[in-house]
Amino acid sequence: MKNLIRVVITISILNFPVAGQKVLQQENWKYVAGKENIKVYNRPVSNSKIKALKAEMILDASALEVVELIMDVAAAKRWVCHTKSCELIRKVSENELYYYTEVSLPWPLDNRDFVAHIKVSEDPVTKIVTVDAPAVPGWVAKKKGIVRVDHSIGLWKIQPISAKKAKVEYVLQVDPGGAIPAHVVNMFASQGPIETFINMKKELNLRSLKRAENGNISPVNNAPTRH
Repeated sequence: MKNLIRVVITISILNFPVAGQKVLQQENWKYVAGKENIKVYNRPVSNSKIKALKAEMILDASALEVVELIMDVAAAKRWVCHTKSCELIRKVSENELYYYTEVSLPWPLDNRDFVAHIKVSEDPVTKIVTVDAPAVPGWVAKKKGIVRVDHSIGLWKIQPISAKKAKVEYVLQVDPGGAIPAHVVNMFASQGPIETFINMKKELNLRSLKRAENGNISPVNNAPTRH
């Protein structure tokens, strides 16, 4: 059961609409779990039985490197836990794209999927980068035997600390659909973000090593220029 809920919660890790900013700004977060400098909090949400989550960590990577990883759709299978497939549908610009992803759930439950519209922006004063990715209808027809996720809100927030260090935070609230009781989802929800953040850190470290081996120098700027 713990594995099941970890899968369900990670459905939303790359699926965050702008409404997540309101959740991020709210208070009363309660610390619920932590591992390898990753901290996870939750809080009740009005009109929902499923609690919102907030996870945060400091990475030895620039804000630009973190954003590049999030925007690398093909790489999601390596760091977003239980991602079965992740396919680019349309690239609008360097800061905007549409993608489809399917998330594996253990038998006898059906897998989940969604289409997301990612948009990246940067605060010109604070240099904090945000990544919004609301689920959008259409683009990919619903598939037999797969449950389409229709409700997931949240927000990535990437704050540069130095040229090679960034604080990464995200908040989320997801309704996985199906017959999974809300109290069970809330009980085990913190494990998905922890596993994904650990994988994210590993993937960023591997990319850094490959750049060093190839003699490439990472950008000095600690945040991307977004519009």
